[in-house]
Amino acid sequence: MKQPAYLNFNLDEYAWKAGINYREQPQLYRVGKGEQGVLICEPYKSEIGVHWRFKTREIAEESSGKIYQLFLNYLEQDDFVGADMARKYLQMGFTRARRYANYKGGKKYDDTNGYALLERGTGEPEKAEAAAVFFSLWKKAEANEQYDRLKKEWKHEKG
Repeated sequence: MKQPAYLNFNLDEYAWKAGINYREQPQLYRVGKGEQGVLICEPYKSEIGVHWRFKTREIAEESSGKIYQLFLNYLEQDDFVGADMARKYLQMGFTRARRYANYKGGKKYDDTNGYALLERGTGEPEKAEAAAVFFSLWKKAEANEQYDRLKKEWKHEKG
């Protein structure tokens, strides 16, 4: 049985570290996969995370709109790290809302039963609408030509 990745998480090997100001030391930032680093990288976590909500479609529209505007603002400042973090929050809005749409309470694994997968389809249907809102702006951010160019340059130069 596949267990959740967080059970064997090794903080020492994690590329993102708490206590680093990634605006002052952007060279330490790594793009990574998916949403990696999103809950660690300051000051972006604090700037973006306060807007991250997905309880209803309306809340998701307001939240994702604010985060997408931050994404554009970071690009305007040539701040790739900020733009990538905003993109990650948009992606995380989608994935977390989908989790709550698929599983009651957003709980995917039964920690009292060897981390067996819980029954899918028991979640909240309105979260699927919130997920769709985030998905749209996440994909719009990823398709942004300036972001795409900066991301390719960053990965080539810094990882």
